[in-house]
Amino acid sequence: MAGVPQISEFGKILIFLITGIIMVGFTFFITRLIAPNKPNPEKLTSYECGEEPTGNAWLPFNTRFYVIALVFLLFDVEMVFIFPWAIVFGSHTLNEADPRWSVLSLIEMFVFLGILILGLAYVWVKGDLNWIKPDPIRPISGTNIPSTLYDKLNEEQSAYKVKAFTVEQSVSETVQNDAATATAPPVRKPMFKPTFKKSGNE
Repeated sequence: MAGVPQISEFGKILIFLITGIIMVGFTFFITRLIAPNKPNPEKLTSYECGEEPTGNAWLPFNTRFYVIALVFLLFDVEMVFIFPWAIVFGSHTLNEADPRWSVLSLIEMFVFLGILILGLAYVWVKGDLNWIKPDPIRPISGTNIPSTLYDKLNEEQSAYKVKAFTVEQSVSETVQNDAATATAPPVRKPMFKPTFKKSGNE
């Protein structure tokens, strides 16, 4: 007569969990006893990528970090589904029993990878993978301005020359500016005061 197992499968999992919690707690306890405790301001500061924290932590955060993280998680987690496919596709037992298993699994994997590639192409075309320099969008107006007019304007702007600076010229210009400001009338404040009338219903 076969003996009845004293511990079920769930009991074994519970023993593993209790053992893991005890081992972690024991490790923290030994570290607390052995490790030296000498705090200083440098040890108590927050650490991130070797950079010294400055300013307030409540700063505007670029949303592109979230987009890149979501795209990474999408394509990283979906790769987990390749493992069952590889098991079915590489199983000699299933292939010997029915050769259609390998063909079916191969077609399913091509469909799955095709959907992933379409999603990646959509994200790429939408511009969510551009990090530093997004593609410039040229505005389109309804007016038809000839390109010769732009060329003429560029030529006029390029023909501009900076005048040579001399001390006598700068002094004479400052004197003229002082005289112009001295003769200018003072700016007067508005002489009216706005008032708001209530409607008759109130």
